[in-house]
Amino acid sequence: MDGDGAHHHGGDRVRRAVAGVERGAAGLGGRAGGHGVLRRRHRRAVLPDRRLLHFPRPGARRRQEPLLRRRRAPLPRAIQRSNCYHREGHDAACSVGGDGYYMLLFGLAQVVLSQIPGFHDMTGLSVFAAAMSFFYAFVGVGLGLAKVISNGVIMGSIGGVPMVSTPQKVWRVSQAVGDILFAYPFSLVLLEIEDTLRSPPPENETMKKATRASIVITAFFYLCCGCLGYAAFGDGTPGNLLTGFGFYEPYWLIDLDNLCIVLHLLGGYQVYTQPVFGFADRHFGGAAFDVKLPGTARRVNAFRLCFRTAFVAATTALAVWFPYFNEVIGLLGAFTFWPLAIYFPVEMYLTRNKVEPWSRQWLAIHAFSSVCFLICVFASVGSAVGVFGSETS
Repeated sequence: MDGDGAHHHGGDRVRRAVAGVERGAAGLGGRAGGHGVLRRRHRRAVLPDRRLLHFPRPGARRRQEPLLRRRRAPLPRAIQRSNCYHREGHDAACSVGGDGYYMLLFGLAQVVLSQIPGFHDMTGLSVFAAAMSFFYAFVGVGLGLAKVISNGVIMGSIGGVPMVSTPQKVWRVSQAVGDILFAYPFSLVLLEIEDTLRSPPPENETMKKATRASIVITAFFYLCCGCLGYAAFGDGTPGNLLTGFGFYEPYWLIDLDNLCIVLHLLGGYQVYTQPVFGFADRHFGGAAFDVKLPGTARRVNAFRLCFRTAFVAATTALAVWFPYFNEVIGLLGAFTFWPLAIYFPVEMYLTRNKVEPWSRQWLAIHAFSSVCFLICVFASVGSAVGVFGSETS
């Protein structure tokens, strides 16, 4: 269960990538959880001086200018806005506070959770976070399916939202590719999770079964969310179906879904930072002394307390400084996917199995690795444009 649940955390970043995958593959270039196209119903309240584009196609929805985007609302803000729309109506100009306050609260919670010694002590948190992710995934699929049925027609098109220029569409596609790359390299935590398993049966056999099941389950959920979301809203699909307010009712279910996402991310953050913490503890923590926590009888390692607190503070500051979710995720994914998920595993396989150099198998494996490297370069360029380009700045 530990392996399956923790892998589900790794696959869960696909949730934010799937919408980008779906729109990016169709040439839409939208960003899951990032800058989504403003919905028509809010256009007059938010940007009254912009005009909608008109398309003569019968039954076509009005689309806004392709560069017109808004930032994804953080989850606590999304809950407040959901309640506001329920009280005041869907066309109300609901505004809430800034993002930084909630980011700091999340970082403070992670400072506390980061004092968990290691993976062996995370069973309860891992299972709880996995349960939360299953819940909001089911709700997202159900709401998307209900919207498609109520529309009576599948929205969207093959070409997607028309862009100002071809390079702009290419950058959007590359950012979506970067999101996918960031979602899949669970090799970062593979060995740590396997180390928590008991034998018999052998840990590697259990891990293979857990990996297959986790990938199939998560891919099913996130592809369903992406496909049904685009089928429900077409080119007007918000960057995030929940925080971008693709759905408004039932508002209490939307609020509960957003709360489950927050709870899931609390555990998901720990799953992917524990390998970093463990590495630092093994190499530097042994020489540090223990300190007693004020008001308690518990003692903690001084290096662990300082390093983990500083690490969480740094990642929180990065999130506040670069609130462009998918662009940053895509950039990190492009830089980490090839070396961690392709190059090192491939080289270990070739060495362990003593594959003869320049043989047919050797050439095929290296060709595969080279193609993945080029894809990562493509994704890194587009994501860098999204982070440092004039549009986001």
